[in-house]
Amino acid sequence: MIFCLLGPLVVSDPAGAAAPAAGGPKVRALLARLLLDAGRTVPVDRLVDGLYGDEPPAGAQGALQAQVSRLRRVLPPGVAVEHSPAGYRLALGTPAEDVDALRFEALAGAGARALAAGDPVHAADLLREALGLWRGPALSDVRDAPFAAGQAARLEGLRLDALEAWGAAELASGASGEDLSSLVRELAAAVREHPLRERLRGLQMRALGAAGRQAEALAVYEEVRAALAEELGADPSPELSAVHLGLLRGGEAGPGRTGPERVAAPALPAPLTDFVGREREGERLASLVAAARLVTLVGPGGAGKTRLALEVGAALAGEVRFVDLGAVVGGGRTGAGEVAEAFAAALGVRGGGAERLETALAGRPVLLIVDNCEHVVDETAVLVRRLLAACPRLRVLTTSREALGITGESLLPLGALTPEAAEELFVRRAAAVRPGFTGHARVAELCAGLDGLPLAVELAAARLRSLSVDELADGLGERLERFELLSRGDRTAPERHRTLRAVVEWSWSLLAPGERELAARFSVFRGGATAEAVTRVCGAGAGALASLVEKSLVEARDGRYGMLETIRAYAAGQLPEEDPATAAHHTYYRELAEAADPELRGAAQLEWLVRLDAEDANLRAALRRGTPEDALRLVTALTPYWWLRGLRGRVAAPVAELLERVVPTAELGEEYALCVLAAGLREGEHVERAQQFLASRTVPLRQPYTAFLWSTSVGPVEGLPMGDDPWSRSLVLVGRAFLTTASGSTHGDGAQATAEALLTEALAGFRTLGDRWGTATALEGLAALSPEPLPLLAEALALFASLGVAEDVVDLLHRRAAVHEAAGDPDAAAADRTRAADTARKAGLKGTTGTPEVTEETGAAR
Repeated sequence: MIFCLLGPLVVSDPAGAAAPAAGGPKVRALLARLLLDAGRTVPVDRLVDGLYGDEPPAGAQGALQAQVSRLRRVLPPGVAVEHSPAGYRLALGTPAEDVDALRFEALAGAGARALAAGDPVHAADLLREALGLWRGPALSDVRDAPFAAGQAARLEGLRLDALEAWGAAELASGASGEDLSSLVRELAAAVREHPLRERLRGLQMRALGAAGRQAEALAVYEEVRAALAEELGADPSPELSAVHLGLLRGGEAGPGRTGPERVAAPALPAPLTDFVGREREGERLASLVAAARLVTLVGPGGAGKTRLALEVGAALAGEVRFVDLGAVVGGGRTGAGEVAEAFAAALGVRGGGAERLETALAGRPVLLIVDNCEHVVDETAVLVRRLLAACPRLRVLTTSREALGITGESLLPLGALTPEAAEELFVRRAAAVRPGFTGHARVAELCAGLDGLPLAVELAAARLRSLSVDELADGLGERLERFELLSRGDRTAPERHRTLRAVVEWSWSLLAPGERELAARFSVFRGGATAEAVTRVCGAGAGALASLVEKSLVEARDGRYGMLETIRAYAAGQLPEEDPATAAHHTYYRELAEAADPELRGAAQLEWLVRLDAEDANLRAALRRGTPEDALRLVTALTPYWWLRGLRGRVAAPVAELLERVVPTAELGEEYALCVLAAGLREGEHVERAQQFLASRTVPLRQPYTAFLWSTSVGPVEGLPMGDDPWSRSLVLVGRAFLTTASGSTHGDGAQATAEALLTEALAGFRTLGDRWGTATALEGLAALSPEPLPLLAEALALFASLGVAEDVVDLLHRRAAVHEAAGDPDAAAADRTRAADTARKAGLKGTTGTPEVTEETGAAR
């Protein structure tokens, strides 16, 4: 089957019989859109935009699914519409052979390359075949579809390019007789539709001259010169003037055939908005460009790589040319030709062969800014390496989501804007769509939620036409809403940069299947992960992870790997619901917490606290995964960490959610009680049930902190059995000491001596273990009994501060302030109270003092 788009939409069978494609207008439009990308997946959003435009109906995706179902019913045998999470794909035999528009593009590209390589005869044959596929205006009977006008204009532009290349090939091969007459007729017909297209006019003049019709050729020049002056106020281009001069001299009408034909090349694209932020990156990039011949600005989509490159290039002295590879769609040999043609267009060279480019750049001091290399990175790397080797005065600055990988390449990674720059960018762009906008209290939160990516910030600011800052900030919390909120961008921008989803989809489409699987699984992490965690959870090796880093989907920093939240949200949407990575994530972090638990009561306390700090977001995410029983065990293992770091308020919400999923049992009664405490509950049904579990317990506690925390938070539990480990024994000694001190009024000096002995023994036990919290607690108790308390309080305070236990630091500062006051040192007392207030404020606490209830069963008091 041959599907024909270059004219009315028809289908031809193997015998050549053609019939209009079946289906209604929407079905035919959908077929045409899929045919333009036959064999490639087209994202759902792109299809919705293509069929329904800027005002899609409610439930547009459902409407699209209905049209797909109708299309499947009318497709001929052997052709299918396949669906995947990435979108829809029209599967047919060989797209480049079975779709006339794709065959035309392939033939036209091959003909242009043959012409550039100096084979005009072969080029003319290829181009003649390509032009013969046209039966009328492209997509003529689906023009009402929103996508059709743009695609038709693109194809018409390619037809004109092919026509001009064919004319040049015919003239270069010495066309004569009927071939030359046919060429004159074809060019005359094209000129009637495009009278100001100068290359077309030049070819018409040359063809007329070759046919011996010089007077007509000269009349064409006068006609176009007058038309340019009247309609554009411009003179003919140097190339057209050269054809005219050749005719006047009676020689060859046009540029010679020995070397690259030079044409006018565009200057750098002029920016439409002001440039915000990136001052430091701009200085660094300018320095690299001055020092190295190849520099690649690498980073995720939407980071502003193109804009930064253009800003730096515009400020440099000398010749700077811009090569945009965004429109290159081929790969392999086809892609290499298209890359070379893009270079040629930027340099003003007709014909994109590497040899012609080398000739054009020989001895020429020029900086090429090569933009959007990631999808043709291999082809670009080969050409750039060749040109740099052959042209010693050439420098190249590329922008890509992946490095070219050439020896001598200097890389400058580009990530998020600074928070200040992101906020400034948002305010400036917002003021453009909502005059008078000067800021909002949630702008900083909004920009942080957008990862500080310039494109995302600009898309968000543009939505202030119809939404408030509060609505935008609230909407970023949900994955789907994040992309729906930022689903309308600059209509004139490349399609992959119009929406936030398109930016990420473009990067996603460049990944191999295995890379996509790893990226989707990586989305289970929060706050990044170590390489070991990625291997265990995602089942991927270092090579696959490194590949995602190279392609700017994952960032590597300080031994950890992470994703921007925008990319992570998209990747999470690609993860199958039952993927094993979700359960593996919970298992890995529960095992990590269980390994850390005993270490938090020993010499490696600080080391493990820092390690758990790095995984805090993952640990909280793990609470929502796994079975409720496994999550209870995770809470138990993490209790010391949360206590020492003062994180109980942060985890109260997810732990409360866990309580609603748990079916309490006596077997996990201790774990349930710790979950109740972590949820911040002090009364109610959960507390009463947990109290019963603890009161009926007959075996030692698995978590040494349980008795202490329950007693200080809810109240003592009589007869609660403690463990016989060294840490628990020392804690019991501290509790007995405080009980003895509390009853000192009835026991006299003997009580104080007993308490000191108990605390001294506990202190020795905690020092032996290397536990800073226990050591500081014992020191604080001894300070209350000592005539020289300040040295003991100072050591205890230093230990609490090293742990970051804000509550204990605040409490101890108030106690030391009281000692200073009693000693007649009000300045020192005031300094401690000021420090306590600052510490409490930073930790979100209130600087208070007080003595918690102490019981022997809890083994401690605070």
